[in-house]
Amino acid sequence: MSLPSTHDVALAAERRTAARLLLAHPLVASDGPYADLFPLIRRHADWLGKRFQQVLGYRLLVDSSYARLFKAGLGAVSGHRLERSTGTPFTPHTYACLALALSVLVTAPEQMLLSHLVADIRAAAADAGIELEETGRAAGKRTLVAALRQLVDWGVLIETEGHVAALAQETGGEALITIDRELARVVVAGPLSQARDGADLVRRAADPGFGGPRTYVRRMLVETSVVHLDELTDAERDWLRTRQRREAQAFSELLGLEMEIRAEGVALVDPEEELTDLHLPGTGTVAQAALLLAERLVERLRPQEPGHPATGGTLVIGVAVPDGLVDEVLAGLIAEYGQRSNWQRGYLEDLPSLREAVLDLLVRMRLIARAGPLRAKGEGLPEGYVEEASQGRTVTDVHGARPGGDGWVLLAAAARYATQVTVRPATAAGKGTDIQEELPL
Repeated sequence: MSLPSTHDVALAAERRTAARLLLAHPLVASDGPYADLFPLIRRHADWLGKRFQQVLGYRLLVDSSYARLFKAGLGAVSGHRLERSTGTPFTPHTYACLALALSVLVTAPEQMLLSHLVADIRAAAADAGIELEETGRAAGKRTLVAALRQLVDWGVLIETEGHVAALAQETGGEALITIDRELARVVVAGPLSQARDGADLVRRAADPGFGGPRTYVRRMLVETSVVHLDELTDAERDWLRTRQRREAQAFSELLGLEMEIRAEGVALVDPEEELTDLHLPGTGTVAQAALLLAERLVERLRPQEPGHPATGGTLVIGVAVPDGLVDEVLAGLIAEYGQRSNWQRGYLEDLPSLREAVLDLLVRMRLIARAGPLRAKGEGLPEGYVEEASQGRTVTDVHGARPGGDGWVLLAAAARYATQVTVRPATAAGKGTDIQEELPL
């Protein structure tokens, strides 16, 4: 077999760079932050469009001034949330402001005053029967500013004179806004015209269509940090287990991702650490406390003899976290690390706030979860979706692999962050053994 030419290697590298950019940033403008890479997307638009459609069922639209990858959803509680500049997640009210602003902007003039835009948003809310927080109050102003700031970041709004943050000023500042109506029209990816309500929109957006289990599993792999087997239906588990080696090669070629396959599930890993919006280990109080909490929980709760059903073992995907254990561990971490690690005073003095922030990060990393209904039991499936494996096919039994009921569940993926104990034999220079704790990255 002949080796690929230098041209083929360069071509594959360009396509992989463009695909990775679109996966991480589904809306790329020609004059935006990634303007230097936009020509790559234009150059390989046809190939990228076909590959995204074939592999993930995503539609790619490439225009002279922007590229938009229309991703699909993954269902309830599996989305990637929007956040304010402070890291605070958008509230339902902020999302409502964002949706109302888009509804106004698609038919707005090319330029308008900020005050006129706010008036139009309030009028749209009244027409839709939506009660907004009073935009004259400070909290309401900040919420609306957060939504408008997101539109600025996407390039839908351009602050020609002044800034949208002027809205939050006590004196009520003004600004001149330029609007990109084309970008406003392509922001929303879900089937709005078909959905009966918000919940129905989430379900319809997550429907993989003709691709069925194949498309859904691929989306889960590239859009989440880890896929545990009991988060998949019988048909999805069957497809994954019979094709995972072939898929590993495909994802490596398309996106430069490496597949880690374990008894409990599968994860795609990015060696270059570019395609994730979450980092653990990370910097800051919450990330450090989350890493230490995961380590201590694994030490205390790790099952003694987990195994795989294929070898006669018992598959363990999650273990119950006893009530009060998280608070107990976090209190100990504050005493042990809080002061000397310069953790934020607000968290040191407010354990419930630290617990909420830490658990939120671990949930988004899919290292811990609330006990509840799972996809393996039919939860959240679109109407008419293929749930069972083909007749005669034997799939991995995930029954009882994680506890039910209420409370928190520590998931198998958390074990990769546990302290490892390395025992080295005695050397000539000393007696006994050398025990060293290592924290894998």
